[in-house]
Amino acid sequence: MNLKEIQQLIEIVNVSSLDEVIVKDGQSEITLRRNNSKAQAVLPTTPVIAQPAQASQPVARPTVQEQAAPAAAEQAASDLIEIHSPIVGTYYRSPSPDSLPFVKEGDKVKPGDVLCIIEAMKLMNEIESEVSGTIVEVLIENGQPVEYNQVLFRVKP
Repeated sequence: MNLKEIQQLIEIVNVSSLDEVIVKDGQSEITLRRNNSKAQAVLPTTPVIAQPAQASQPVARPTVQEQAAPAAAEQAASDLIEIHSPIVGTYYRSPSPDSLPFVKEGDKVKPGDVLCIIEAMKLMNEIESEVSGTIVEVLIENGQPVEYNQVLFRVKP
């Protein structure tokens, strides 16, 4: 398609009530869109393949000692049971701001014990333990938002 043909198409769209026209001619494609009552030609360019952005800062490589620490932590954490949030909401450790927390690290829990409250849509939902054991980690701070299936506690059975 040459420039004169494209100009003719633009004039046709300008006098018509069409908002958009797509013209395909073999491997060529031209899209004409009405913008502020005047048609504009949108000519495709060669396809661009999106590439992930490269980090501009150098990546720090862990030392041998730093690599061993996470491996030991993973092995120790593998025997722990994770308690996940069943809903999205706001996490509260205690029933009121001036109350003691339901549980803290080192506390023993059994099935049915209340671990925390998650507020969702103005409803206070008590989250109960489903396992027996000792709370090893409390992973959320009071008043923080939590996502569905986010780990809240780690318990050693």
